Amino acid sequence: MRHMVTYDLMETVRNTNEWLGATAKAMGSYPAIAAVPNPMFQWMTAWGEVTERTFARMVVKPDWGFESITTEDGRDHVVTVETVVEKPFGDLVHFKVQGRSTRKRRVMLVAPMSGHYATLLRKTVLSLLPDCEVYITDWHNARDIPVSEGKFDVEDYTLYLVDFMKALGHDAHIIAVCQPAPLTLAATAYLAEDDPKAQPASLTLIGGPIDPDAAATDVTDFGASVTMGQLEETMIQRVGFKYKGVGRLVYPGLLQLASFMSMNGEKHSKSFIDQISRAAAGEASEHDKHNAFYDEYLAVMDMTAEFYLSTVERIFKSRDIARNAFTVNGRKVDISKITSVAVKIVEGEADDISAPGQCLAALDLLSGLPDSKKAAHLEPGAGHYGIFAGKSWRNNIRPLVLEFIDQNARKAPKKAANKNAA
Repeated sequence: MRHMVTYDLMETVRNTNEWLGATAKAMGSYPAIAAVPNPMFQWMTAWGEVTERTFARMVVKPDWGFESITTEDGRDHVVTVETVVEKPFGDLVHFKVQGRSTRKRRVMLVAPMSGHYATLLRKTVLSLLPDCEVYITDWHNARDIPVSEGKFDVEDYTLYLVDFMKALGHDAHIIAVCQPAPLTLAATAYLAEDDPKAQPASLTLIGGPIDPDAAATDVTDFGASVTMGQLEETMIQRVGFKYKGVGRLVYPGLLQLASFMSMNGEKHSKSFIDQISRAAAGEASEHDKHNAFYDEYLAVMDMTAEFYLSTVERIFKSRDIARNAFTVNGRKVDISKITSVAVKIVEGEADDISAPGQCLAALDLLSGLPDSKKAAHLEPGAGHYGIFAGKSWRNNIRPLVLEFIDQNARKAPKKAANKNAA
């Protein structure tokens, strides 16, 4: 599998399907076709429209999709995306709301690097913007990063988070969603020893695999059933000649997408058949429910091979974080050294990716943190996506997280008096 030809073959299949869809759509748009009273042509056109859009979205990074927000003054304010820290494998970006006063709450969202772009948290960002200064980790697609930039594994990821936290300062509040929860906890512990004053004021961990063995899921079962050698042979490929990262070993986003789809294959198949039916009947629209979901879901990115493999080996198999045995550059990161950062755990009762108990395990590791600075919330009936982007997040979890942030906000240090003042 570790050959460019395999990677290029997947891209060829994707490109061919996109072309077939575009061709069918174009053929169906000829005026002469409309004169033929045969519903087959309507179905052909609808199939082409849905197919072209589906396969085209797989290689395009989605836009954030909001240009302005309405604040308490009743006015629309333009939102711009500004890069705060720029790095080869990911940036820290800030959503600047023009024309409004700076919000006291400074929140950094740590986006997952698990096959989707940071735009997966679009709704989370949008829900926080009216009340917070929002920052997010914007990870780059590995296929676009030249081999000359070197490796990027879980230790590099952790050090990136350390740098991002230092850039924001001690009054920031961190919210880590799903996959990055263990490494965000490790980054905070790293700062506890390396630069305590740079630690964030609070840390909210949402549905992350701190201890994968605390509650079994299909994800943990898969990690336990395969060897690292099998993963490397079957999942890792070299980026093909089309992209800047040519030759880089990656876990392809298209392969990850195939895994995602297979988990609920029947549901996805029905969804696409229904969408073709709606398109044939003229009931589909540009931003309908189907397109809004799949435009994001289908947009996937490659992960570096070393990041994917080290995540499976060190987070899931050897449970380095769960055993408090994680190391960075040969140095142990002791989670018990966190003594002043308030930590809140959020889990979903129906989460089938990071089941309840996996994230809660973080509180036991925080033996040096007073109980008064620990909190946990289990959202009844909520699935994985619901706890950070769905109705459960908007109506229940978001208010609790903002309250937790306010309770643990650090006051700015008072300026020394000017002795020379009159």
